[in-house]
This record gives sequence, C-alpha cells and structure tokens, in this order.
Amino acid sequence: MVIGRVADGLGRGVEGLSQAVSETFFEPVIRLGVTGLARSGKTVFITSLVANLLDRGRMPGLEAAQSGRIEAAYLQPQPDDTVPRFAFEDHLAAMTGPTPYWPDSTRSVSELRLSLRVRPTGLLGGVTGPRTVHLDIVDYPGEWLLDLALLEQDFAAWSEAALAAARTRPEGTAYVALVERTATDDKLDEPTATALARGWTDYLQATRDAGYSDCTPGRFLLPGDLEGSPALTFAPLPASAAPRGSLAREFARRYEAYKSQVVKPFFRNHFARIDRQIVLVDALGAIHSGPPALEDLRRALAGILGAFRPGRNSFLTAILGKRVDRILFAATKADHLHHEQHARLAAIMEALVSEARRRADFSGAETQAMAIAALRATVEETRRVNGDDLGVVRGVLEETGKQAALHPGDLPADPAALLTPARDGAEAWLDGDYGVMRFAPAPSSLRPGEGPPHIRLDRAAEFLLGDRLR
Repeated sequence: MVIGRVADGLGRGVEGLSQAVSETFFEPVIRLGVTGLARSGKTVFITSLVANLLDRGRMPGLEAAQSGRIEAAYLQPQPDDTVPRFAFEDHLAAMTGPTPYWPDSTRSVSELRLSLRVRPTGLLGGVTGPRTVHLDIVDYPGEWLLDLALLEQDFAAWSEAALAAARTRPEGTAYVALVERTATDDKLDEPTATALARGWTDYLQATRDAGYSDCTPGRFLLPGDLEGSPALTFAPLPASAAPRGSLAREFARRYEAYKSQVVKPFFRNHFARIDRQIVLVDALGAIHSGPPALEDLRRALAGILGAFRPGRNSFLTAILGKRVDRILFAATKADHLHHEQHARLAAIMEALVSEARRRADFSGAETQAMAIAALRATVEETRRVNGDDLGVVRGVLEETGKQAALHPGDLPADPAALLTPARDGAEAWLDGDYGVMRFAPAPSSLRPGEGPPHIRLDRAAEFLLGDRLR
C-alpha cells in the first residue's frame, strides 16, 4: 500500500512536470478565473471577452490584437470533461439579437477554451513561427468563493458573526425571532432543522436583494443538486452547551461536513488551479444601496481576496500548485456613468480593495483596478440643466422598454467621502443621493470583424493576458 501510494505520487509528479514542460515550450495555457458577487456581470463579461477575441476590431488596447500578431482565434472543447461548457453562443445571441436581453446569471461552475494562434515578438517569431496559446476561462459564482472564509471558522465563531449581522438588519428579524423560540439544546428534530435552514436561506436572499454582499453559506443561495441535503440543512445558532444528539451539536457537525465535502472540493478541483483572476464588482449598486451595503461589500471583498494565493508562478507550480500572479479588480457597469466620472469609480474600486491589493503586491502578484463595461448599453449625452452642462447616459430601461436618461449623481473625487461613513456605521449618505437604473442591452448590428461594444474590455484583456501573448 505504501509503495503504491509512493508510486502514485511519483506518477502524478511526472505527469505534472510533463504538463508544465508542454505548456511552457509548446502550447501554453492561461487559466483565467472570472468571479464576482450577484449582478456583477460575470456571464456578460465572459461572453463579450470571447466575442471580442474572436473578432478583434474593438480591441485596440490589446497589443497583440492591435499589432495583428493574433492571427486566428477559435473555440475548442474545454479540457475538463466533467465541467459543463459555458454556453457562449446562447449568451451572445441573447445580448446581440433583434430584441436583446441579459443572459441568465452564473449558477454553477462552467468552462470554455479559446485558442489563439499568435505570432511571437522579436527573433523568436522569425525562428519558430506562430504558436498556439490556450485560454481556459473558468466561470464560478462569487457566492461560493465567499465560503472559503468559512474554512478558518468553526461553527461557534461563524454563528456568532452571522447572528450579530442579522440582528442589525431588518431582513434578519424573522430569523432571529425563530431562533429565540427554538430550544436548540433539545434532541434533533428534522422538521425544526429544516425550518431553521429555510429561514436562514430566506434571510440570505432578502439581504442580497437589499444590496448586501456577504451571504454565507453561498450554496444556500445556489444549492444545485445539494438542495435538501443534510450538508445544506443547518443555520447559525446562539452559543450553548450543545449536548450529544442535540440540534445544536448536529448543526455543528453538518457545518463541518459542508466545509469538508462541499467547500474544500471546490477549492481543490477548480479554484486552486487558476493563475489569472478577475474580480467583478457592482460598486455602483452597493453605493446606491447605502453605507451599510458598501461596508458589507468591502468586508466581503476582503474575505474573497484572502482566499487567493497570490504570487509569481515558477516552473514547478504544476506540481506544487499554481499561484494567482495577476488579479484585476473591475468595477462593472461603467456605462451607467458619463465618462467624466469613470476615473472616480476606478478610484473607489481601488480604495475598496486597497488592503487586499497591498497583500497581493507584497507577495509578488501584479494587481490593477479599473472601471469597465463588458457590454455598453448606453450612449452619452450632455444636457443643459439650470444653465449648466450635465453629463448623462441614455438607454432603454429594462423594466419598461422605454428610453430614459440618467444622471446618477456625481461620485466624490475622494473615495474616503464614501468609505469613511460606511466604516463608521452611517445609515445614509449625508451629502449625496446616488441613483441607479437597470438598462437593457442596446439593439446593435455588429459589423464584420467587430465584437460587441464595450468600455475598457481591451485594457482589461491586456493586463490579464497581454504578457502571455508576446
């Protein structure tokens, strides 16, 4: 048995080394992780990125595309046979059809492989000719990534923090009342356990709808085939002695099972293999929801980014495990603002993740923050209001299908004007009211050689992929 395990380990090591050599010298692979919390635009980002790499007329900021060194791009079957394929064609048809609409949001892990035939720069290009670079894009719900922070918490610590947050929010009133009338030290009763789990799920859904971001366990919102299983039938409880066989003791056991049987396999099978990462953030939505939602977003991002293992990859990382060496923090829906405010949105994004960026930079990873729109749904206008020129955006409202112009309010030049009151527990903005509208995709007819219109998608691609396409 021991010899067998040693041989198996050596075999995996040789296989990993062989893969590393192949990727380094023949057909390198860039494994790009795309994540973000609800309504941040993961599906739209992947669809537009792939479409704009297939037809590169709108990608001047990607040097390999601008110089013509990307000679061809084509889709291939993804390498992981057990992972669903990202439905690129369906999503692109939804976004660019005669009556465009936003595609369904991410509900599970999916993957897509895009292969690029690239002519290298310098003398190497003249000697070797074009080479193939594979881009494996992995899409997964940000809610699942939040669960990685649970690996460092036991049931008591998680319950204490979760209940403390629920007691401060109107959405938590019903669940807190349910817990207070439940005898958690009594013997396990499955109907009671199910009622508590459903109550906690209802709370998580309500808080997410209210603009909050830190909603754990994430699989409660996106259960998939685990719905109704014991691994998803628990909820936070007040601290107690928890005798053997009690509801509280069983919830603690199920919490640990959730971590070992759901969270850890996800990390091992998908997340730990990523070497480039983009984190999409609906910062405008959080600002509109108010200071508590913005502070909750900041904390959620800190938890997410703490799960990454940033640093520079080396030749042996295929054996030792990859480290994320580039992370892009992207504030989405920049098309909801006039371009004059894009720099302010990017500055707010930088401030939201400043602590995590410092940790990543110290570890050797490159990081960047920017404001983007993977699919531009609006056009800009300047209107005269009370004698002053006002920059607005105009688009088709998703709810009514009618045209509307929006000026959501001027973002502050100093991000501290938002982040400081959020940290200090303010309930509302004192000197600003930030509006938001939900725009539908704009009808468009794509010209040959061009992908969907966007804002800075090419610059995002250059940061994430550019060095590997040289």
